[in-house]
Amino acid sequence: MTDNLLVTNKVYIEGKVISEVEFSHQMYGEGFYILKIEVPRLSEAVDILPVTVSERLISIMDIKVGSSVGIVGQLRSYNKIVDGNNRLILTIFARDINPISEISKTPNQIFIDGFICKSPVYRTTPFGREITDILVAANRPYNKSDYIPVIAWGRNARFSSTLEIGSHIRIWGRIQSREYEKKVSEDVTLSRVAYEVSITKMESVSDEEEADNNESNVYELNASSTSYCEECRFGDGSEEYDPNVALEEVSAEVTK
Repeated sequence: MTDNLLVTNKVYIEGKVISEVEFSHQMYGEGFYILKIEVPRLSEAVDILPVTVSERLISIMDIKVGSSVGIVGQLRSYNKIVDGNNRLILTIFARDINPISEISKTPNQIFIDGFICKSPVYRTTPFGREITDILVAANRPYNKSDYIPVIAWGRNARFSSTLEIGSHIRIWGRIQSREYEKKVSEDVTLSRVAYEVSITKMESVSDEEEADNNESNVYELNASSTSYCEECRFGDGSEEYDPNVALEEVSAEVTK
């Protein structure tokens, strides 16, 4: 059952626990908890990612601040009213969590098979680098979907900017956190964190391919694809870009 759930949305991260486990909510008698994981990048920067984990998983292992863990799961989204505004909240929903002795060279991987649900926004950074913002819907059981903000760079940005709402795509990449400041009045500026998927590989799925793959296997996170494939050289957070297309901005247009 777990493999079937991971067909369209699969995450694997490794990192260090940097927060205490805190109770989040209860559903059908099962308690869920949240914690923060620090995941390293090759650039020596880090991403601080939120994780939601069931009490049934954490009851069988002792999760302490400073310990290293590997997590398999999905990137989930939900709407939440914050300060009177409807915002899209992202969290990694853990389906398995295990202690690890050391962090590998590829500690942050995600695969999404989904559909574009908002017109892509193409632009260039002040340094002339191309970037496109995409909102992808990944379906899951019981007629639910997760809405994932995605960014593409370079050749992938040019290609994805031509795609239409409803286009079927597959993407491989990593989840990144990004701090930015939002000015809410002349005297008040708020510091916020946005989460998004930075694409390293992507492909468009044709109707013929979709029919052929209806009974396909789960895609591996290290799967290789030459279709519209480009290393995400500029997606390492080394350059700031317009934060106005952040989670808080797109969430108002998402209807679940």
